[in-house]
Amino acid sequence: MTTIYGLGILAGCFIMGQLIGLGLGSLLGIEANVGGVGFAMLFLILIGDWLKQKNIFQISTNTGIEFWNAMYIPIIVAMSATQDVKGALSSGYIAILVGIIPTGAMILLIPFLTKMALRNSIKL
Repeated sequence: MTTIYGLGILAGCFIMGQLIGLGLGSLLGIEANVGGVGFAMLFLILIGDWLKQKNIFQISTNTGIEFWNAMYIPIIVAMSATQDVKGALSSGYIAILVGIIPTGAMILLIPFLTKMALRNSIKL
């Protein structure tokens, strides 16, 4: 039963990520999802960490999340294959900024995520 909870957490994160990605795309005037899967993975990391800190996250719950974790790269490859990169770049600098800004933000988050990972590995 807890595997289903893990899958439910993943699905909730994915839906929230997709909604934010579509909203961001709409705000930027792009008819596409901008970073939806990335937001979903960020939510999954943050919620998983919070559940572990509160001792709510059971080991068996992780099974549902690990199942889709193995599917993550093929899904991303399939999603990126459907995007029109040439059309995005010809629409102006917004496409370049949408790539640079999240990448820069993630680079800046690396120290925070590393500290979070080290803190969790010491507790184990």
